[in-house]
Amino acid sequence: MDSEKKCNELEKGRKALVEKDVDGVEGKLKVKVQVNTSGEESKSGVEPGDALALCKHVVEKCPHLELSGLMTIGAIARSQATTEETKNEDFEALKSVRGKVAEGLGWEEEKLELSMGMSSDFEGAIAMGSSEVRVGSDIFGERPAKKDAVVVEKG
Repeated sequence: MDSEKKCNELEKGRKALVEKDVDGVEGKLKVKVQVNTSGEESKSGVEPGDALALCKHVVEKCPHLELSGLMTIGAIARSQATTEETKNEDFEALKSVRGKVAEGLGWEEEKLELSMGMSSDFEGAIAMGSSEVRVGSDIFGERPAKKDAVVVEKG
């Protein structure tokens, strides 16, 4: 989640499913707030200084959503330079944001999971405390450039 508007829309949709008693839909939907730790305009996410406000919004205004943690997609150059021994600035920034959010919510830091790290830097992310990594390109291969991506219709 990276905006109150998206949180509100997801809240509305989740509430409707729960109220309609749709099979398999019960309880709260776990969500993470995306933080733009790299400052890149091409990346989604709230600014680090705005993360607490959005997390409070989820907790206080979205009763069908459960804030489970924070996530980031860092700068590719930092990602490529990350090793188990080399700390990534984006990962350090997300850990710092987690501390501030936890303090602001009155929660233990461990209650907020960290989702950071992808195929090229997951070892470093795990070493920095990530509980969730995204390793799709190691499994499925590299994505095509946006301009070359096409939707293949099933026949």
